[in-house]
Amino acid sequence: MDEEYDVIVLGTGLKECILSGLLSVDGFKVLHMDKNDYYGGESSSLTLTQLWKRFRGSDQPPEELLGVSREYNVDMIPKFMMANGTLVRVLIHTNVTKYLHFKAVDGSFVYNKGKIYKVPATDVEALKSPLMGLFEKRRARKFFIFVQDFEEGDPKTHQGMNLNTITARELIAKYELEDDTIDFIGHALALQISDSYLDHLAMEFVKRMKLYAESLARFQSGSPYIYPLYGLGELPQAFARLSAVYGGTYMLNKPQCKVEFDGDGKAIGVTSEGETAKCKKVVCDPSYLPDKVQKVGKVARAICIMSHPIPDTNDSHSAQVILPQKQLGRNSDMYLFCCSYAHNVAPKGKFIAFVSAEAETDNPEAELKPGVDLLGPVDDIFYETYDRYVPSNDNDADHCFISTSYDATTHFESTVKDVLAMYTKITGKVLDLSVDLSAASAGAEE
Repeated sequence: MDEEYDVIVLGTGLKECILSGLLSVDGFKVLHMDKNDYYGGESSSLTLTQLWKRFRGSDQPPEELLGVSREYNVDMIPKFMMANGTLVRVLIHTNVTKYLHFKAVDGSFVYNKGKIYKVPATDVEALKSPLMGLFEKRRARKFFIFVQDFEEGDPKTHQGMNLNTITARELIAKYELEDDTIDFIGHALALQISDSYLDHLAMEFVKRMKLYAESLARFQSGSPYIYPLYGLGELPQAFARLSAVYGGTYMLNKPQCKVEFDGDGKAIGVTSEGETAKCKKVVCDPSYLPDKVQKVGKVARAICIMSHPIPDTNDSHSAQVILPQKQLGRNSDMYLFCCSYAHNVAPKGKFIAFVSAEAETDNPEAELKPGVDLLGPVDDIFYETYDRYVPSNDNDADHCFISTSYDATTHFESTVKDVLAMYTKITGKVLDLSVDLSAASAGAEE
């Protein structure tokens, strides 16, 4: 282990594995270590036995009731991918798509006044949606047509507005949309996690809506999302394979990975089991450098095993339901995520559902109740909270690049944003993601 590396990556969470793969492809000499004996870190997938061990302290799950343990792949950080989103672009850019098989996700829904509705994403769907009254449908249709036709480089499509100077609130006001409509457009289409976006520039908001609509059109499946067969645990391993192909070295089960610093406070290597590997830069998750991060919140979630899909989601085997903050009187949204044996994450007839939210109290069971109540009967349920950290260090001074913790969202857009920002800080360049999106395909529901 006494070699010198350009970068040592600590932790095999999804973010760390993507960075390890990207840096290896760029010609960096990478050593990747993990204190655990499995890939994935916080974003691993667990069998039923591992799930039981983690939450119940026993390795004897009731397989006679729930099915065979090894047929479960329960994602600890469950998130869907936007079909035309940044993560899919990264997968194509690195050719990691060849290691993975995707399937389109059945449904995308939003919670409004106590009920679940399909998210209308186009002018045609707006006219059909029971979410809005007749006059509001017409106003929403006009707004959707503006967004669909909008091209940043073509002023004719801007209707006399400059989206780089007006806010999302000002743009929406021109269409006189009602609060409930703004709620589902902002949170379930543009995937904003709070209402603060209304006072930011309209350009980003419109681009996010276009991404949703274009992703939806891609596979014609009822949602803009795709998801790997066998769950997200496949993703870190796929990027690990990529890194290995380009000369990256992997070491799992390396206890006490200690980052070494020189007299100026710069990272110069990592020591484990008495051996030190030298490096110029360290990339890691917050658990490896706890004194260089600060806690900014926590996520509460419920993991449920069920024998049916989420009610009122058109029997979708895979679905996301977003519960906007206003609908629940909260400061941030709540998310439902459901996947099933159709994506090979559970035995035949079983469904895995997650309810997650930024914790605003110390009682996850009471806080998540509005989401859990929408699931109907559950075979079993596990609750947990985990802290969210962001780096508080100066990269230039210490050469340490630390990822932020995973948030409560059930889609990948915020996760990949962090990865790309870290990539730019480490390499000094922006990753070129102009790729042929048709290189990634996803099978439809059988």
